[in-house]
Amino acid sequence: MATRTQSRSSNRDSSDRSRESNRSSRGRERSAFSWGEGAGPIIAAAIGGAAIGFAANYGRKALLQGMEASIGDWDEILTAEHKEALAIFDKMLATDESQTFKRKMLFMKLCHALDKHAHEEEMVVYPALRQANDGYDADQLEVEHGHVKTFLFELEQMGPDAPNWLEKVREFRALVAEHAEMEEQQVFPRFKRSMDEEQNANITSMVNKDGFWMA
Repeated sequence: MATRTQSRSSNRDSSDRSRESNRSSRGRERSAFSWGEGAGPIIAAAIGGAAIGFAANYGRKALLQGMEASIGDWDEILTAEHKEALAIFDKMLATDESQTFKRKMLFMKLCHALDKHAHEEEMVVYPALRQANDGYDADQLEVEHGHVKTFLFELEQMGPDAPNWLEKVREFRALVAEHAEMEEQQVFPRFKRSMDEEQNANITSMVNKDGFWMA
């Protein structure tokens, strides 16, 4: 009798161990090959957060470029961007060596403004100039963009606390101002006069579209 009882107990223990082993195995499988229970809400929240961030960034771009689009035609938009960049230069020149953080922030803002502006010109306006047989001006202006990139590199390497930082910024501003004047007074007016309304509208649309993605 005792032997049969012991046998039944042994069988139950063996069955319990088997079920526990199966549960443990399934647990390992879930941890290795699935997100596991309760992960759904976390994943949904992450996806939702990414979607909100994307929507917010998209809205910011639409707002910024919408404001620029309201300025007028492509040449007026680019002229406004020239003025914006020169205004940032002036704020930089108004700082002193104790305002390194402000200089860093203004430098970052300048980099973004010039990068966006250069992309619009290099991807839309200069190719259109070449297509209109004005490759000489397009090439000259694009070479000057290379000088702009060199100045940005040098200022980044110097750091905002360098004793000759303002001197370099002043020299950089002069280059950008000269470049902007050539475009605004010579290249853009001549190019715009050669266009009909449809061509002008097309260039304006392309500048706005490129500016949107770079905003």
